[in-house]
Amino acid sequence: VAEHADGAGIAEPTARLMSVLGTLFQAKSQFADSEPLNRRALAIDERSYGPDHPEVATDLANLASLLQATNRLREAEPLVRRALAIDEQSYGPDHPKVAAALNNLASLLQSTKRRGEAQPLYRRALAIDERSYGAEHPNVARDLNNLAALLQATNRLAEAEPLMARVVTIF
Repeated sequence: VAEHADGAGIAEPTARLMSVLGTLFQAKSQFADSEPLNRRALAIDERSYGPDHPEVATDLANLASLLQATNRLREAEPLVRRALAIDEQSYGPDHPKVAAALNNLASLLQSTKRRGEAQPLYRRALAIDERSYGAEHPNVARDLNNLAALLQATNRLAEAEPLMARVVTIF
């Protein structure tokens, strides 16, 4: 269906369908099937909405996630940074979409052993989500868990433990 709609020049919902299908294939570890769909969704949305639209940021994040899952971290980083910039410009610096993008970038940086760069991003995401949702929201637990894992990886167990206790309390 997606290929037929693309061939017919139907931009929407074709890009969305390709994006969702690409995410499904990634979840099933069918990376070779996922990547062309993610790339095509990005191309369609860039053409339809322009390079700085929130839909483009979503496509960039999806493609970056695939690249990260296939250990192509150098390719993923500029995409994650671009998605973050689009989200900050589109929603403002304190929006929950920005918190999610910050988590994505921090995770990538942590994967490349740049933990010092990742930590302030995790902390900023946590602050945004606490202000947006309150201290007991599952997104806050996710942020706390991410930060605690980073602290644990840097052998700062005394700092990580109370964060993990909060995660358990929230869930």
